[in-house]
Amino acid sequence: MKMSEGVEWALHCCLTLVWLGDETAVPTSTLAAAFDIPSHYLNKFLQALVRADILVSTAGAKGGFRLARKPEKITLLDVVTAIEGSDGAFRCAEIRRRGAGAAAKPGEFALPCGIAIAMGRAEAAWRRELAAQTILDLVKAAPPAGAERMRCWYAPRAR
Repeated sequence: MKMSEGVEWALHCCLTLVWLGDETAVPTSTLAAAFDIPSHYLNKFLQALVRADILVSTAGAKGGFRLARKPEKITLLDVVTAIEGSDGAFRCAEIRRRGAGAAAKPGEFALPCGIAIAMGRAEAAWRRELAAQTILDLVKAAPPAGAERMRCWYAPRAR
């Protein structure tokens, strides 16, 4: 399964916002600079997180983004769905009914396609795993040096 780079960017931004604290609204330009990524492109993903109630956006000179919920209430699935959408990764086009299958007897395709069933089960397992992990889990798993580095990097820019 392939996801856009926006998922990685969004997750790193959520992690960074936890490290910088609830009271800190961080501008897109600051988050983009921290990861050396295009600000205008990152902003599209951040706005998707706002629409999904993962981030809250504040306008103005002291504006920026903050988490809309506690990190333990934001799952990785929430972020992936906000960025990639909720459509399934596998789309069965029922090609078994075309070509040689066009001559099949009535009722031969009454049961769902075994390939679609297997792919659906795999995707359900993948979604369960993402739903079981939160932004707080990422915080706990991250090396402390990463959090400290981000806080030190951000401090001079916040003035």
